[in-house]
Amino acid sequence: MKTLILTFIFIPSIIFAQYTNVQITNISNPEEVSIMMDPKNTNRLVAGCNINAYFYSSNGGLNWTRGTLSSTYGVWGDPCIIIDTLGHFYYFHLSNPSSGGSWIDRMVVQKSTNGGVNWSTPGAYFGLFPPKQQDKEWAVVDTRNNNIYVTWTQFDSYGSASPLDSSIIFFSKSTNAGTNWSTAMRINTKAGDCIDEDNTVEGAVPAVGPNGEIYVAWTGPLGLVFDRSTDAGNTWLSNDIPITSQPGGWDYSIPGLQRCNGLPITCCDLSSGPNRGTVYVNWSDQRNGSTDTDVFLIKSTNGGTNWSTIKRVNDDPPGKHQFFTWMTVDQKTGYLYFVFHDRRNYTDTRTDVYIARSTDGGETFQNIKVSATPFTPSASVFFGDYNNIIAHDNVVRPIWTRLDGMQLSIWTAIVDFTTGVSDPAGNIPENFSLSQNYPNPFNPETKIKFEVPVTNGADQTEVKLIIYDALGKEVTRLVEGLLHHGTYEVTWLGLGYPSGTYFYKLVSGDFSDTKKMVLIR
Repeated sequence: MKTLILTFIFIPSIIFAQYTNVQITNISNPEEVSIMMDPKNTNRLVAGCNINAYFYSSNGGLNWTRGTLSSTYGVWGDPCIIIDTLGHFYYFHLSNPSSGGSWIDRMVVQKSTNGGVNWSTPGAYFGLFPPKQQDKEWAVVDTRNNNIYVTWTQFDSYGSASPLDSSIIFFSKSTNAGTNWSTAMRINTKAGDCIDEDNTVEGAVPAVGPNGEIYVAWTGPLGLVFDRSTDAGNTWLSNDIPITSQPGGWDYSIPGLQRCNGLPITCCDLSSGPNRGTVYVNWSDQRNGSTDTDVFLIKSTNGGTNWSTIKRVNDDPPGKHQFFTWMTVDQKTGYLYFVFHDRRNYTDTRTDVYIARSTDGGETFQNIKVSATPFTPSASVFFGDYNNIIAHDNVVRPIWTRLDGMQLSIWTAIVDFTTGVSDPAGNIPENFSLSQNYPNPFNPETKIKFEVPVTNGADQTEVKLIIYDALGKEVTRLVEGLLHHGTYEVTWLGLGYPSGTYFYKLVSGDFSDTKKMVLIR
């Protein structure tokens, strides 16, 4: 293990909106972002972006330290960050040993055992088949045995229009924490072309099932297709399973963007909830027209053999663009979270960032704007190909790219949802109530408890819990959405806020109650 060069600490920009927005970086026009959270300590986060940057946070994403990843094999973008059961982070990326041109010859993985502070170098590599080129690797950990699985696209000759050149989906695995990798094997049935458009096979993001199954979907000339292995990747289906068509293809046009794609993301519910084992695939396309890009979800409850009807994730009226989607499953709750760029609020190319949340296995979705202000992209500035999002135990951290002027920057939002507190007696609150926070005074965090009764016979009630500073200025919203009746408790993390008096207010319909609390730093 060795300390990497160009590491420094900076204080990010913080915007207090509905959800606190934190600028992670605006150095070197960053794009194509990845973020990972330690499920054993959700304050520990690691992120990465093109082409060779990494970031780590120990306070839930409010502050970040930046470093530059180096390897003698080269670091050439497409970052993917995962974490194993020991709390070790892995940074997967493409390699370009000449640090120029377009010959991406392999993938490299570098490991951090101290929360992203230091990374192994040069790392381990896999997928070296010169002169063929590798692209868009993504990885996942099997938490039962700590195996790491990775899938990606191999091009015979990237960009070639020759019918003799093709693209295929490859798979490799490591059974010793990323030190060694199995010989790459092809898993797809029908190859794509090499033009890097709709007939190229792309978007292979693996997921692990409850019994160690490996699931992966991708897109290409046959639309969205699916494959699986039930023996740790040793064998795969003899034929890919069709999921659905992708009208308009995965490579489509969005006004103001140089390039945009709707590549799929595959996840599986490993929680102990009612949807355990369900496989989900998320993507975007223009089946509703070239002026109406939408985000979609489909699921399978039998390991990908059969698939549900398609659900539209964005809940706005038809006619606006939603794009650059990514999905994750909170493996503690089984809830689904999505992040995407969204233009529902404008008639021009101004763009917000939304998340969507599903607590019922992808049947319904709550859409929430998480970006503080809109931005306007430019077709002359490359935005990359993907955003990312991670969640655990109702702690959610999206990550996205935005453009201000001609400067790209990377942002996250501090999004924490409440969970109900169980009542052994099964009592249902008769009235709204808001308790005094505890501890009070506090540093750095405090808990706020409140109760929600049945209101007008409805199954759910709109509830807001808002934090104000001493001048009455809103600084954040801890809760905003529909809640079932019950007792709730939410934690407010005071890191990044100045010492002083704050007020928290519970609002629902005609009910409103406000209490005071004191943060001492």
